[in-house]
Amino acid sequence: QVQLVESGGGLVQAGGSLRLSCAASGRILPFYAMGWYRQAPGKQRELVADITSGGSTNYADSVKGRFTISRDNAKNTVYLQMNSLKPEDTAVYICNYKRVVLGTPYPQSFWGQGTQVSVSS
Repeated sequence: QVQLVESGGGLVQAGGSLRLSCAASGRILPFYAMGWYRQAPGKQRELVADITSGGSTNYADSVKGRFTISRDNAKNTVYLQMNSLKPEDTAVYICNYKRVVLGTPYPQSFWGQGTQVSVSS
C-alpha cells in the first residue's frame, strides 16, 4: 500500500522551531492530499495542516501564522515547519496520506507511526 516515514520530532523550548518530514512510498498514486495530524494525551486527534494535489493548504486556527506546510513532489515528501512553538503544541504528530479511490468521492487514508513533539515552558 503506502508507507510513510516520519522524522524531525524532538524536545524544544517554547519559542523554538522544529521541522517535521514525512516521505511516502509504495502505491502512492493517484495523490489526493498529504498532511499532519496531532494527538495530545487525553485529547482527540486533530488536523494540523495539509496540502492537496493542487497545492492548496489548510491549517488549524491554532497554528496559523506559526506553522508552514510544503511538499516536494519529486521526493513525495511533505514538510511541516513549526515556529514559535508553544507548550500546547506538545503532542504526537502523525503523518497522513490520502489517495484517490477511483469511482468514489472518498480518498483512502494511510497513517504514519507518529513522532513526538514536546515543547517545554
